[in-house]
Amino acid sequence: MSGQTTAKTAAENSGSAWSMIKLGLILAAYAVASCTMLAVVNGFTGPVIAANQQRKANAAMLTVFPQAEDFTDIDAASCGSTPSGTTTVQAVKLARAGGKVTGGVIQISGPTYDHATVMIGMDAAGTVTGVQFLENTDSPGFGSKASDPNFTLANGKTFYGQFTGKKVADGFTAGETFDAISGATITSRGVANLLTDGTAVLTALLKEHSND
Repeated sequence: MSGQTTAKTAAENSGSAWSMIKLGLILAAYAVASCTMLAVVNGFTGPVIAANQQRKANAAMLTVFPQAEDFTDIDAASCGSTPSGTTTVQAVKLARAGGKVTGGVIQISGPTYDHATVMIGMDAAGTVTGVQFLENTDSPGFGSKASDPNFTLANGKTFYGQFTGKKVADGFTAGETFDAISGATITSRGVANLLTDGTAVLTALLKEHSND
């Protein structure tokens, strides 16, 4: 009787082990199929997403520096680190008109309340020609107002629109040289840091290429 019980137990254990193996194989097959599908989908959507991002960046470039006739790429890595060390230069271009360098455009990202990426245009005289947000992940209803085209300050301008025409030499200090967003002080200061770093890089770049 004991031998029969032992044999039965062994058979049950064997069956249980095989069931677990089959379950593992099924899960593995599903995982492989899912990864394959994701890779296929990404293969189709990846280039589309990249193209859309590039179109958005190109449109922002013309918005922040509409006077430019064409733009010349500059290696972002050659610009080195930004003054604060907390922001990242993603792209830099020289703006040209009449065959001469008339300014520059920079795409820079960094911390705000969360994170933001902006495009900044600046002419050779050190005046901001425009600012556009490419990304803003700050809190809805507060920090998100920084990039909201429907939100206006007391001066009637959008938050980012108020920077057009400002002299870089005056600096960017929330509540002093520009209007901060009520309830979003950290976002306002973060954007000020992006503008400070971005225009500093552009100033150095334009000085270097002043005779181009």
